[in-house]
Formats: sequence, C-alpha cells, structure tokens
Amino acid sequence: MDETYEHYLEQLEDFLGGTFHQGIISPEQALDDFIKEVSKECLLSTINDCENLLNSSLTKQEKETFIKNNTEVYFPAIKSTPLKWLSNLIDQMKEGVKTNKNK
Repeated sequence: MDETYEHYLEQLEDFLGGTFHQGIISPEQALDDFIKEVSKECLLSTINDCENLLNSSLTKQEKETFIKNNTEVYFPAIKSTPLKWLSNLIDQMKEGVKTNKNK
C-alpha cells in the first residue's frame, strides 16, 4: 500500500475516532468543538484527509465501512449515510476555516 495512502487513512482514523467517540453529546457538538479547538492548519489537513478518502479508489462500501469502523455514530438515527455525513463534515469544516481565529 502507498505510504501517502496509509498516512492519510491513519490521520483520518485519529480524527474520526478521537472526535466521534462514545463520550460525545452529539456528532454535531463534537464537530463544533473540534472546529473551535484546533488550528486552521489542522482543519485544512483534516479536510484534505477526508477528501482523499472520498476521492480514493476504495469502493463505496469500503469507504462506508471505514467511516463506520472509526466512529461511534449511529447513521440511521441521524438519517444519513456515512459518505453523505462525511461530505457534510467537510462542508462544515470549510466554513469553520473561514471563521477559525486560531493560527
């Protein structure tokens, strides 16, 4: 497996598992907290990692399985699929980059 490929998947595992774990109030609150707490550079890197997954050669099922395996989000409850949810996260993080006051 390509080293860059492994790196962004590893980074994405850290983001998803560290942000969307069992102890969160809600996925929305967890993302809001993440956006407020990290630097603009970290947000941009996370957006890039998420986009790399969406644009990767993995199948749709492999991508969805990766997301499900690395989060504690119950997708039927939020009425979304893992891929739509991740795409929405990207949009929200891009908005967060615009308003992020951290360096």
